[in-house]
Amino acid sequence: MRAVDVIARKRDGLALSKDEIEWFIAAYTQGDVPDYQASAFLMAVFLRGMTREETVNLTLAMAHSGDILDLSDIIPYAVDKHSSGGVGDKTTLVVLPLVAACGVRVAKMSGRGLGFSGGTLDKMEAIAGYNANLTESEFRVAIGKTGLVLAGQTRELAPADGKLYALRDVTATVPSLPLIAGSIMSKKIAAGANGIVLDVKAGRGAFMNTVEDARELAQIMVDIGVDAGRDMIAVISDMNQPLGVAVGNALEVMEAIETLQGGGAADFREHCLHVAAYMLQLAGQGAKWTDTDAARELLEQHLQDGAALSKFKEMVVGQGGDVRMVDNPALLPQASLVEEVTASQSGYIAQVAADQIGIAASELGAGREKKGDPIDLAVGLKVYVKVGDSMPAGAPLATIYANDAAKLAACRERVMGAITYSATPVEPLPLFYGTIHGK
Repeated sequence: MRAVDVIARKRDGLALSKDEIEWFIAAYTQGDVPDYQASAFLMAVFLRGMTREETVNLTLAMAHSGDILDLSDIIPYAVDKHSSGGVGDKTTLVVLPLVAACGVRVAKMSGRGLGFSGGTLDKMEAIAGYNANLTESEFRVAIGKTGLVLAGQTRELAPADGKLYALRDVTATVPSLPLIAGSIMSKKIAAGANGIVLDVKAGRGAFMNTVEDARELAQIMVDIGVDAGRDMIAVISDMNQPLGVAVGNALEVMEAIETLQGGGAADFREHCLHVAAYMLQLAGQGAKWTDTDAARELLEQHLQDGAALSKFKEMVVGQGGDVRMVDNPALLPQASLVEEVTASQSGYIAQVAADQIGIAASELGAGREKKGDPIDLAVGLKVYVKVGDSMPAGAPLATIYANDAAKLAACRERVMGAITYSATPVEPLPLFYGTIHGK
């Protein structure tokens, strides 16, 4: 085969065969196809799209471009979750120990964040000593001891996706649904998941700005998973305002701990219970947790009786973290400057712009623009209001945690601009817009 012929077929709107896609991805991964031809291929896909069969074949080719993790000897049925990200999205820190407390072994590989704030691993590393860089042997030992592990990749999973993602970023081909879906699902399949719950965000603080676009992306990913033999559930959730209260790494760990203690923000708690219930449904293989009300009751019980918190602490200890920081979150990294932002007028909250809140946190130092950038684990915000709330003038809207006075001042202005008021009542935003079940 020749790369130019594959590119030309897709350029002309023709469907590529499984063999053509597998050859192209393998040749590019091995360095036999140069970046300029891979860029042309990506642009052809961006402009012409892909059929369901092509998208599945692309995803599987990327998944099999490197190692495939097999944990079947210790986890007969591996259930995983993926969130498309967002502002204040620390759900993994609560959902995983919740599910593990129900007797389901969970081994998750996560990443470091780009954009608004750190990724899941960055948040966990706010706990001193926590080791996210486990060898595969250590990864397996941790699963055996606690039934719960949260770490970075132990192998070179889906290397073709890493190479193609870097090209997409500089060739204006990121907003392609087949390429987005293939990128996400190739890593999930390579990580050995049998059942996957997708949390696809829609709104100002999400990659997909509209519910329709988020639903389309979710459906494509569910279809990929089903065709690849995986059990799939996707939820479409709101990201027009921050999830929970905290935005920033150590602050989000504190909120996760508070939630695991039975407290926390109502919207964040409900979101975690919703996603965890679907993970139990998949892990039950249609038998043990077919009654979603019973699954929900069990999860709520484990938030109240401390079982989920105990699992979180076991995970921290098992990966070398200082569990004293869980028992006393005041020991987590602390910002030197703290300032409250209050309501400038009375009225109903009409908007809490998630994207602006996320940018405010990032500018404080909570996020990174490119891999390798340092982040400040202590900084961020707590945003106390939700769309629809009635607020008197002078009431607290947010608290800013900073280590730089100039950045704090800029953050204050951005936060005040992100929150708008209405003289008349405003409907609260929904947490979820729907669910897609794989068939």
